[in-house]
Amino acid sequence: MRTLWQQFRAFLARRIRYKITRGGTLFTSTILLVAFGAIVSANNLLFLIVAAMMATLLISGLVSRLCLAGLALDFQVPEHIPAGRSVPARLFVRNHKWFLPSFSIHVEAIRETGSPTMKSGVYFPLIAAGATLDTVVDVRFPRRGQYRQNGFAFSTSFPFGFLEKTARVTLTREMLVYPAVDPQPGFDDLLAGISGEIESHYRGLGRDFYRIRPYETFESSRHVDWKASAHVGSLQIREFARELEQTVEIFLDRDVPYELDAWFEHAVNCCAFLAWRLSTQGASIHFRANGYEFRQPEDGDIYTILKYLALVYPQRAGTPEAPLNDTSFKVVFTPSPNAFRDAGWLHARLLGPDVLPIPAGGADAGSTET
Repeated sequence: MRTLWQQFRAFLARRIRYKITRGGTLFTSTILLVAFGAIVSANNLLFLIVAAMMATLLISGLVSRLCLAGLALDFQVPEHIPAGRSVPARLFVRNHKWFLPSFSIHVEAIRETGSPTMKSGVYFPLIAAGATLDTVVDVRFPRRGQYRQNGFAFSTSFPFGFLEKTARVTLTREMLVYPAVDPQPGFDDLLAGISGEIESHYRGLGRDFYRIRPYETFESSRHVDWKASAHVGSLQIREFARELEQTVEIFLDRDVPYELDAWFEHAVNCCAFLAWRLSTQGASIHFRANGYEFRQPEDGDIYTILKYLALVYPQRAGTPEAPLNDTSFKVVFTPSPNAFRDAGWLHARLLGPDVLPIPAGGADAGSTET
């Protein structure tokens, strides 16, 4: 019984917003006209009609408020959520009232800057007393980061449609959203170029035959294929594929000035995109940032890197760290390419604001903490 009383008090304390519908405006105008006629004519029948109409209006408000009473919402999302992509989520609505059903309930996500959005609202014509209904909705999180509070709203205009009442519900649940892993303008071209450079980087030091190609200056003569050279009339080299696993060392420089925060968000998205796509292609990712290091798959899966990128932020740092592996292919996201060249990243693919510009529409799926 105490639980019911607490629920009733919580319901009374819930902020209710009222909106008069077109039908409510017409009905109220009719009440005023009939009341004016009753006063002018002193007709008792008109007074009775006015009283009945006012009672109908009051009952409409009471019933609609009772429909919103005792409703609770739960929201379940997938374990892995990338920003900017619609993901299926399950929405649960429970009616805690033990004897009164709720009619004509709309559930919508409150549209605020940086908050998740639902593709469309959900409508429940009837939620029986003590029942729980669920449905699948498409939800889109616009930015990476930690979402702690998500606003939803119950609304109803039952029974007569004179008033639309809305009750806001704040769902407190932590959800981690990764950076966008879908391609943005220029990302596919960058991936294609880097994939080709990786293939060229991991050639020529193994024992598995790769191809026969023309001889290049200063190459060792021990790989010359004399039979093929005699056949075409010029020196040809037998090229072999490396037996080493293709390892890509990705370094995200967090030492970014304040005025380049937008570029940093764009770089984080590109870093997540490259790490995700290269890992699906079978490459081993050695991810580094200022003071952070993770090897995939030795230390864990790719989602650990995405979780780090979901929460990373710019931070001042000292001299750039030196590369750890001379044989790996290296990609560096930094606003200071010259500093990294001086630190030993001479053969790395350096991606700065000049090479990786922000698209015309601005950087999407930036960081948020709500």
